[in-house]
Amino acid sequence: MSLNRNEKAAVVTDVAAQAAKSQTLALAEYRGLTVEALNKLRVESRAKGVYLHVLKNTLARRAVAGTQFECISESMVGPLIYGFSEDAVAAAKVMSDFAKTNDKLIIKGGAYGGKALDVNAVKALASVPSKEVLLAQLLGLMQSPVSRFARALAAVSEQRAAGAAPAAEATEVAAEAAPAA
Repeated sequence: MSLNRNEKAAVVTDVAAQAAKSQTLALAEYRGLTVEALNKLRVESRAKGVYLHVLKNTLARRAVAGTQFECISESMVGPLIYGFSEDAVAAAKVMSDFAKTNDKLIIKGGAYGGKALDVNAVKALASVPSKEVLLAQLLGLMQSPVSRFARALAAVSEQRAAGAAPAAEATEVAAEAAPAA
């Protein structure tokens, strides 16, 4: 079933709006995938905040015209599924993870930051940890020197407290042993 002109314009507008607020675009060929597998991919992508859409390539080229993803328009050939994400790695990660378990999904390329990405670059982008993981790692690095310093201060305090107790006992014993004047 083909779309009429108004429906095509609506699709282009919707995809262009999504492209305008996205950081990453991942392209994959879906030829041979079952409907069940495509639905599974859609559920996974929706859960990770990836806008996944099967489009006619001419409509996709119109939608990305004038955006940072225009650089990839020459690669829009064949039956492709388009994954847009606001997170820099989410689209690449969803496509790459799904392609590992399903050999029918073939990553064709992508775009990030106005630059076209080849298959290996998309897979490399997918291997980058998520924003949450990177923030947690950064926080751990920032807390490490502070926590080490606090542990060192606690150890010094414990040593002094342990050394002060025998000295106080020795002073009491010496006071008792001394003759009263």
